Amino acid sequence: MLQRLVRIETENPPGNEGPCAGFIHDWFERRDIDATVVEKPDPDRPQVAARVGEGDPTVVLNGHLDVVPAGDSEGWEYDPYGGTVEDDRLYGRGSTDMKAGIALSMLTLARFREPLRSGELDGSLVFHGAMGEETADPGTRVLLEEGFDGDYGVVLEPTEFKVATSEKGLAWYEIDVEGEPTHASRPDQGSNAIVDGRRVVEALEAYDREVRERTDDLVGQAYATATQFVAGADGNKGVLPDRATVSLDRRFLPGESAEDLDAELDAVLSDVAAETGAEISWRRTTTYESAAVPVDCHLAEVFREHSDAVAGAPTEPWGTKASSDVRNLINDAGMEAIVWGPGSNDQAHTRDEYVELHWGETGLDILDRAVRELLSD
Repeated sequence: MLQRLVRIETENPPGNEGPCAGFIHDWFERRDIDATVVEKPDPDRPQVAARVGEGDPTVVLNGHLDVVPAGDSEGWEYDPYGGTVEDDRLYGRGSTDMKAGIALSMLTLARFREPLRSGELDGSLVFHGAMGEETADPGTRVLLEEGFDGDYGVVLEPTEFKVATSEKGLAWYEIDVEGEPTHASRPDQGSNAIVDGRRVVEALEAYDREVRERTDDLVGQAYATATQFVAGADGNKGVLPDRATVSLDRRFLPGESAEDLDAELDAVLSDVAAETGAEISWRRTTTYESAAVPVDCHLAEVFREHSDAVAGAPTEPWGTKASSDVRNLINDAGMEAIVWGPGSNDQAHTRDEYVELHWGETGLDILDRAVRELLSD
């Protein structure tokens, strides 16, 4: 199953989830499982949901279909879309992040079809194959709005079967510093956006030192990191640049909101503008909100118990520093939700990405036990 999924290229950008959504829809339909292709929020990038059973409790198994671009395949030893199997490893873009989790979810729905239909178990099991997670598109949020929500949610990102009850948020900003171009032989007649942009970077470094003092027991420190500086983009070395653009990566903690970050950044940049006289503007381009549920919530306890029993996975409270669609399950739908899944996040987005195949069999066993307990409560 995983090999077939990896061989369907779903790179984002540009966003090519449709063929994979169609494959999954047809796979479910052939097994007499109700599946729906959802052509929102973008009809050119459909996503897919499926359901077995009726009523409550409802467990949602969430995953995203998109993968980050593989880049130049010549940099890979293995074909990024070949699904090569060698020495207990399956290689390919998305093998770990997160088509292994998608495969586990699909097989689990098929496994629970009869127990739920026969009345052996109560409630229902829902599958999400969402679009656009890698670029913060609202795929999962739309699936929830379309009625594919529930009481419990599991986002099957690679965690090595550790249970994450919280995760950091991520906000990306673009900061524009305006200059006044002039010939470089007359620099005093203009305003150099690079010079004022450097002051912005220095102010962001001071801001980063401040926010690093903020910590969370599960996800660690907050960060504010300048990641790009672009100026003089027209390529003319004899002209003062009319603009410098600084990119900021802001990692924030549960309890902080994007609006809090906006206010802090605006204050930092207003001080720079007042000191330099520069015209500075900013915009938030991407947002993954932070999210958390209680460490000892029922869902987390169930998955810790079975992950420990089957795989010896750590059971101490833990949070993930990466961002995922769990924020939509918790913040938008009010669900009790965790991040838990097969594979190691160290492999995500790497060349020659791979997942070890033993994660699959072990993950199916854990998921079977945990879902069975949740649907027996």
